[in-house]
Amino acid sequence: MATEHTAKAFDSDLQELTRLVAEMGGLAERMIVESVDALIRRDIVLGKRVVAADAEIDNLQHVIEERAVLTIARRQPMAVDLREIVGAMRVATDLERIGDLAKNMGKRVAALESDFQPLKLIRGLEHMTDLVQSQVKSVLDAYAAHDLPAAMTVWKGDEEVDAICTSLFRELLTYMMEDPRSITAGTHLLFMAKNIERIGDHATNIAETIYYLIHGTPLKETRPKRDRSSSSVVLPGPIAVASNESEQEAK
Repeated sequence: MATEHTAKAFDSDLQELTRLVAEMGGLAERMIVESVDALIRRDIVLGKRVVAADAEIDNLQHVIEERAVLTIARRQPMAVDLREIVGAMRVATDLERIGDLAKNMGKRVAALESDFQPLKLIRGLEHMTDLVQSQVKSVLDAYAAHDLPAAMTVWKGDEEVDAICTSLFRELLTYMMEDPRSITAGTHLLFMAKNIERIGDHATNIAETIYYLIHGTPLKETRPKRDRSSSSVVLPGPIAVASNESEQEAK
């Protein structure tokens, strides 16, 4: 009877952790969409709302970590049960980082000049965001269902996000070199594109956590990467200076 009670209590703890992760994931998804929506509409109020939401996502991570540690101390789980708790903490960490990246994008909305509207580039960011947001949703659904094939689909799909990011970087740099007046605003867009790409990386991290939950070992296969924005693009002097200044402003 005592063993049955302990098992039920542990199941209840796991269900609460799963619920909290789902709540955190829903908030992170909304922050991703709203940060880019604020950019497209030049909605400074919405951008500030995204920034403010980061405190809530940080709080949820703290709650998840505290409950996970308490559950380990009380129930002393082993094997797959322990992996479930560790997995919840790992997913929460990735979601917290996604929130930070969305917050950073929300901060940049106010810094962009209202007359800087390269429609093609904005649409490229929007398309990239739609893809990444879909990946985040899919991988969170896969985490809730322990659906490894769905998780691996997200893991492999990161290559497409990287390719779009590299293409956007090249187009933005060309735009800035042709019109130096656009350097400051263009640099903010460069960072936003990179943030979206990094959100995609966190989605693949969650996919790797799902692999660990199911198999009990890390995924050893090398993740395919096609993002060349950091290694193959050299910023001209004035753009590099603006890049550093804009990064400091957004922190």
